[in-house]
Amino acid sequence: MASAFAHAIAAVAVGKAFSLKNSWKFWLLGMLCAIIPDFDAIGFALDVPYESFWGHRGFTHSFVFAALLAVIVVVVFYRSVLPNQKQWWLLWLYFFLATASHSILDAMTTGGLGVAFFSPFDDARYFLPWRPIQVSPIGIAKFFSEKGLRVIKSESVWVFLPCLGFIAAMYLVKRKPAKTTNT
Repeated sequence: MASAFAHAIAAVAVGKAFSLKNSWKFWLLGMLCAIIPDFDAIGFALDVPYESFWGHRGFTHSFVFAALLAVIVVVVFYRSVLPNQKQWWLLWLYFFLATASHSILDAMTTGGLGVAFFSPFDDARYFLPWRPIQVSPIGIAKFFSEKGLRVIKSESVWVFLPCLGFIAAMYLVKRKPAKTTNT
């Protein structure tokens, strides 16, 4: 898996593409959506087989899960926005993409059994053809080690820099042009 830091910055980058009122709630929920799929790692402590439906990178890493989580987040945290409004669908799309970005990043890592993108319809695990991101160790203590440092270096090149570049590009695209006056 990629680290929680990489997943959070990816959610911020995705959010910068949307022209929504971006409050602290928007950003926090987007980052949480991007991190939540890894809650399935608790299965390791509960002896859930890695390759099972509920195993790590199983259903919680699927596009169906991302769609369901996006619905829940919008319904629970944006009650005043109705499903027949464009804003509802934009919020849903953002939270879906923030969650789905987790699986895409994980499919670009060097470890694990792949990602069940299409669960529950297909439990096969997939990687992307290009896998430059060092897989992150599971657990906070293991993350703060030599291996964790290698992960941060890898994510700096393959996740953080591209995301920061995208955020900067969105800032430039969306900034309002300076007003000119004719004299």
